[in-house]
Amino acid sequence: MPEPGPWKKIMRLLPLLAALALTTTAAQAEVQLPMKVGGRVFPQANATDGYVHQWPGTYFEARFKGTSVTVRLKDTANILNFYLDGKKVHSETKPGEGDIELGPLPAGEHTIRVEKVTESEWATASFSGFFVPSNENVLPAPAANPRRIEFIGDSFTVGYGNTSTTVDCTTEQVWATTDATRVYGTLTAKHFKADYRFSAISGKGIVRNYNGGDGLPLPQAYPFDVRLNGVTLTRNADDWQPNIIVIGLGTNDFSTSLNPGEKWATRDALRADYIATYTKFVQDLRARHPGAFFILTATDQMQGEYREQVQNVMADLQARGENRIAFLPLNSLTYTGCHYHPSLSDSQTVRDLLIGWIDAHPEVWDGK
Repeated sequence: MPEPGPWKKIMRLLPLLAALALTTTAAQAEVQLPMKVGGRVFPQANATDGYVHQWPGTYFEARFKGTSVTVRLKDTANILNFYLDGKKVHSETKPGEGDIELGPLPAGEHTIRVEKVTESEWATASFSGFFVPSNENVLPAPAANPRRIEFIGDSFTVGYGNTSTTVDCTTEQVWATTDATRVYGTLTAKHFKADYRFSAISGKGIVRNYNGGDGLPLPQAYPFDVRLNGVTLTRNADDWQPNIIVIGLGTNDFSTSLNPGEKWATRDALRADYIATYTKFVQDLRARHPGAFFILTATDQMQGEYREQVQNVMADLQARGENRIAFLPLNSLTYTGCHYHPSLSDSQTVRDLLIGWIDAHPEVWDGK
């Protein structure tokens, strides 16, 4: 549990107080801190308004000196963790719109970091940034790490219900027990002191969503930083270039039987479409990220069907000349999270597998 801290919330939620809160904020002298942004975000037109975010695994970080810092946001969809000087000090659940002020703090230099915990594929939020009283309090943003990892996947990558103590969960319980800060991707990236990005949505597959569900499969949703109610903002043309891309997609394609009316008449047709689309997806990623090393993963569920099809994709890509690629099986997980999803212990297992494999292949970081 986070330790209690000197937090002060100034949230603009009640209409009768809104004008007062806005006036008070406007009257205060403040300076926006330069900020390091991790994850997939979309910049707002006014730089002081920060970023819109929707994908999991998003984080914001800044440095300052002095005895207070203010976090400004608009978020009715997520749980957020707050870290001061590397230590978790606070959590907020659906905080709303306004300011969260930390202080008084010991005088000196500090690092403030906010991490998104939950998945909010159905809603956007915004993070305006960190603010301090004057220019004297400003320090440069934390430097970008030379190592970078992107995790592409589904609910297993997101951390769907991973902190749950039962497999039976309501929709609200799934949301409340999903913790992307404790899933294998985040744990692996932090081990290597790497910046990270999640491109993952629960229920999505390569060509088929869970049980044939509606919506874009992951490769079609991937280009968009924000997707909501049919209105999309295209991907920000940022300079993100990961050293490693870990992909885990196929559980939703193969975990259920085909339903009447789906476009694949047979299981063989589904497998062929999966292989062709997955191969093309990796080729498109290669064009965007010429120096990346791909790690394709699959669990041993579904009587081996998922694993076999990913291995077929691997063989297809290698036959087409792709040589910076590997397959990593994820076997013998416990699946005690919500709806038989991976648990916190499973995240540790996969983390250890990834770290062990990467340590044995240090060339994956060199971009050649």
